Amino acid sequence: MNVRKIITVVEDILTEGGRPVSPAYRVAVVAAVIDNPWAGQGFVEDLAPGIDATASDLGALLAPRVVEALGATVEAYGKGAIVGLDGEIEHGSALIHTLKFGDHFRKATSATTLLPAVEKRGPAGVLFDIPLKHITDATIRSHHQTVEVRIADAPHPGEILVALAASSAGRPQQRLAALSTEQ
Repeated sequence: MNVRKIITVVEDILTEGGRPVSPAYRVAVVAAVIDNPWAGQGFVEDLAPGIDATASDLGALLAPRVVEALGATVEAYGKGAIVGLDGEIEHGSALIHTLKFGDHFRKATSATTLLPAVEKRGPAGVLFDIPLKHITDATIRSHHQTVEVRIADAPHPGEILVALAASSAGRPQQRLAALSTEQ
């Protein structure tokens, strides 16, 4: 795995809806920009060798960094893969939709739910939203949210940008009733 760069973004929301948020809502994103392991090979029928060579190492690299960057207990999490224009969306999906990748984050956060995800292909600087859900109960509405990400110079055409995101709470000032009230 060739990593060109790692980006860490931390955002604290102190006021929402004209009211203080206490404690502050924090969200962190850590992204790695890597060479696409299938770039320049044409259509690759069997993605397993690239997955085996990359996915676990990538999860092990990103998971502790995003937990550390958050600096708080992780309550919601998500992931994303943005493939450069010379790759396929399936290349990003292959790396992030495997337990070899995701279990690093689940173990680091004592999570039990599937990681929500975004995958797309785009040019350097493409804007994308990483969906977040509660780490143990995907039906908790307060934690259904997204974090917007844009890396100005990534991904290059032969790269994949892979990101993990974590938040310290649900949406600031959330007021929706529990899902069980509608069942």
